[in-house]
Amino acid sequence: MRITDDLQALLDVLPPRVAEAVVRVDDSDNLLEIILDLGRPPMARFVDREVVLLEEEVTHEDIQTVVSRVGEFDADNRAGLERTLHRISAIRNRKGYIVGLTCRVGRAVYGTIDIIQDLIESGKSILLLGRPGVGKTTMLREAARILAEKARVVIVDTSNEIGGDGDVPHPAVGKARRMQVPTPSLQHEVMIEAVENHNPEVIIIDEIGRELEAQAARTIAERGVQLVATAHGRTLENLLLNPTLSDLVGGVESVTLSDEEARRRGTQKTVLERRSPPTFDVLIEIQERNRLHVHADVAAAVDALLRGYPIPPEVRYRDENGEIHIERPAAPAMPRALPSGLRRAFGNASEYAPATGRGTRTPATPSPSPSLPEYEPASPSTPTPLPTIRIYLYGVARNRLLQAAKRLGVPAIVVPTLEEADVLMTLRTYYRSRQQPVVMAEERQMPIYVLRANTINQMEQSLVEIFNLTPENTPAEWEVIAAQTQIAIQSVLNGQRYVDLPPASAEVRRFQHQMARQYNLVSHSYGKEPNRRVRIFRD
Repeated sequence: MRITDDLQALLDVLPPRVAEAVVRVDDSDNLLEIILDLGRPPMARFVDREVVLLEEEVTHEDIQTVVSRVGEFDADNRAGLERTLHRISAIRNRKGYIVGLTCRVGRAVYGTIDIIQDLIESGKSILLLGRPGVGKTTMLREAARILAEKARVVIVDTSNEIGGDGDVPHPAVGKARRMQVPTPSLQHEVMIEAVENHNPEVIIIDEIGRELEAQAARTIAERGVQLVATAHGRTLENLLLNPTLSDLVGGVESVTLSDEEARRRGTQKTVLERRSPPTFDVLIEIQERNRLHVHADVAAAVDALLRGYPIPPEVRYRDENGEIHIERPAAPAMPRALPSGLRRAFGNASEYAPATGRGTRTPATPSPSPSLPEYEPASPSTPTPLPTIRIYLYGVARNRLLQAAKRLGVPAIVVPTLEEADVLMTLRTYYRSRQQPVVMAEERQMPIYVLRANTINQMEQSLVEIFNLTPENTPAEWEVIAAQTQIAIQSVLNGQRYVDLPPASAEVRRFQHQMARQYNLVSHSYGKEPNRRVRIFRD
């Protein structure tokens, strides 16, 4: 990696005695911030420690020296140095006078993004999550430079942290264009303006922290623009608990299942579900500067977390020699209850309960089967691929329909003319007024699907009907089924005598038999439809 920090430019604005003390410590590579608080000794914060620079206290004259050399502070009490990445933040007293300064060292670190470069260049929207000072903005800046080599990139630079202070962006952002934000509260407006006025393929945003910004991010993603952004937090669970930002990963809502669906899932009737498709496809938790946890499919990760068996993230880290290592996640060993934070936030909904009882252990001896166990041969492959269906939309939002199709994992194609289509999808208003495409579709005896409203939920329901889906044969549910079966297999391998899986269709049971055979275990089906289920045990 190559690091450029222009540290001398920051030292030049400090009081001479403080600047000399920083030089004497001689650890500029690990220097994060210089703290000047009125009436206290000046301090330097490093990656792993804090150092008192001088015994003398900071005076009004010291603070005024820095302020006079920096210039005016913006509405967010931040200022920068022309063509550098340094940031000076002010603390004011009740009368508005500056009584403290945090001088953060800004660095352009070339090469930090190689640990996730494959994800950055995949075209998916990516959210970087981490605590302050862990290096989110540094990675964001490098991502802008890399992406700008091949795509039209616009940076929404709220505090000039990405592109530096002044009208000319820092060279570290490469060819990316930069839009400055006059006040932090207007960041969401500049985000929308960037899409409407400057035709970007990628938008880079630092610190999404307000509800309006989260809504703007969703609007941008629905228009097909790749988003690369940061937010404060530690883990995916933290983000779900944040009412302002949880929509970035789909949000959470409590729903009540029917008796039949609750039995099929093996859960209580009141469960937590993801409210909507996530704005970001990939979530990266920055644990340390050289260690990341990657959730490559945010939708699947949120669904699994809410159902009690979180999918372990992919771990990526750089060792002392600069080598990058990637550890693929293993299947969860055993189900567990929801994280306590989610339970407190949403009550006792979605407490995990295995099909054998509400959290009770499987009995030591099997109960008599209602009928003689009958073995079903395992299918040699995963479920049959769905056929591609061409849809003509009349009054229906194309981006939302494609998002719904992506969520369900169905091969739907939107075509420009009715002649090319297999089905017509329209709104109830147009259907009742007998618009020309509706009449033509009826003359061709083409299937017509009518939506009450232009919402993703309505579109998903129609796609379920078009592709003749059941709750069990959507890609998201197959992931759940595979995880449940893996947990049962692991329990048997760990010594449990047998495990009964929830009632399932014949197609799902064949899939479960196949997984059991891969681990040299025996599996039988017993019971009568629709309560027929698979039991896994040792030979």
